[in-house]
Amino acid sequence: MSFIDQLNQLTAAKAKLVAQEQAIFQAREQALAKLPASHGYADLNSFIKALKAAAGAPRKGKKTGKVAAKAPKVEKLAKRPRAKITSELKQQVIAAIQEGKSGAEIVKVLGISLPSVQNIKKEAGLVKARGTSEAASATAVANETSVSPEVSA
Repeated sequence: MSFIDQLNQLTAAKAKLVAQEQAIFQAREQALAKLPASHGYADLNSFIKALKAAAGAPRKGKKTGKVAAKAPKVEKLAKRPRAKITSELKQQVIAAIQEGKSGAEIVKVLGISLPSVQNIKKEAGLVKARGTSEAASATAVANETSVSPEVSA
């Protein structure tokens, strides 16, 4: 069998498949249209109401009695007691920073939170304020020196 013959057979099979799908869809639509009458209902709306009632579908504004399955509870880790930040603790943090320890290392050793370490560093002046860099300060200096003639008059 040649390649062209195989392609022709494939095309014919696809066309047959499409025709079969259309026939199935039409038959299903006809069967669905006959459902209300076959079950003794005069119109589609009364049939739909009966289906909803049988299925237990909620009416407008009503909640169903079904409850969604809850996820299993995950055991919470025990919270450590809140550390009291004393002046001695602040001195220890500053000393550790000056020794070159990271914030994470200080947290592990002293048992305080990382935000507390950052607050102590900020209070001691060991942290640069946000947005301050050489480029930002150079821009600020340039802005201060270039005053427009309208503003200076």
